[in-house]
Amino acid sequence: MKTLGFILFPGFQIVDLAAVTVFEMANSAPGGPFYKIDMLSEHGGLVVSSAGVRVETKAFDQHTFDTVLVAGAMERTQSSTKFIEFLRASSAASRRTASICTGAFLLAEAGLLDGRRATTHWSAARELQRAYPKIRVEEDRIFINEDKFWTSAGMTACIDLCLALVESDLGVGASRIIAKKMVVYHRRSGGQSQFSALLELEPKSDRIQTALSYAKRNLRKELSVDELADAANLSRRQFSRAFRVETGQSPARAVETLRVEAARSMIEEGNHPIDVVARENGFSDPERMRRAFIRAYGVPPQAVKRASRLEAA
Repeated sequence: MKTLGFILFPGFQIVDLAAVTVFEMANSAPGGPFYKIDMLSEHGGLVVSSAGVRVETKAFDQHTFDTVLVAGAMERTQSSTKFIEFLRASSAASRRTASICTGAFLLAEAGLLDGRRATTHWSAARELQRAYPKIRVEEDRIFINEDKFWTSAGMTACIDLCLALVESDLGVGASRIIAKKMVVYHRRSGGQSQFSALLELEPKSDRIQTALSYAKRNLRKELSVDELADAANLSRRQFSRAFRVETGQSPARAVETLRVEAARSMIEEGNHPIDVVARENGFSDPERMRRAFIRAYGVPPQAVKRASRLEAA
């Protein structure tokens, strides 16, 4: 049985405990249980989350775990010498070490991420890079695995991270079953963006939201302004004016954003030829998709495909 030391501290983010559910579900699978989970803290006893919920923990003692997992918080956490020393020692003795959200700052403070790629919550990524320049911070990633170290984005990304850890241990079939039981997407790839185009556009009215949802379902179509206006039940003039006011973009640019996001996901989740990805997502040819990728991400789709392959390897 694999031992997992889950390190908490006062003010930790309560949603990170969803990570425990992934291993709980794994333990209920045939052949289980596979994991023994110890909730740890510097002093032991009840640790209060940022939401005020208290969790019983054991004080730091032994250093030997298969996996060490550090929780995150809404804000950067102040650590003690004892906390960092325990983290270094337990990481050295473990098969792998992982952090959720701003837990990456604690791994960084312990020097565990120097010279490695890492991620954290998008809102803290640049602060992490400034504070620890030896780390190669990638702010738009769900999770990253570099050697024995795993780091993830914040909030629900803890589920993606732990599904990936279980998949590494028990195989993709087990992680698919767990994801299904947890009613979550199986699982977002580490390279997938932390952001959603629909969330970024933030339409304020139901009509503009309806038009964007229609566009997302019909990316293979040309999607003219007239067609989107019909979906919103507005005249072309009303639609164009309302769309720009609510999203800050033209309909054409917003549709391109949706196409690029869908194309990137298709590249990362499968092994489709670039021309097929372009066609399936409404780009008239691969060159148009290439230019759109460079505008959105600064790299062509081939670079995204290579990075996805390297991550899978």
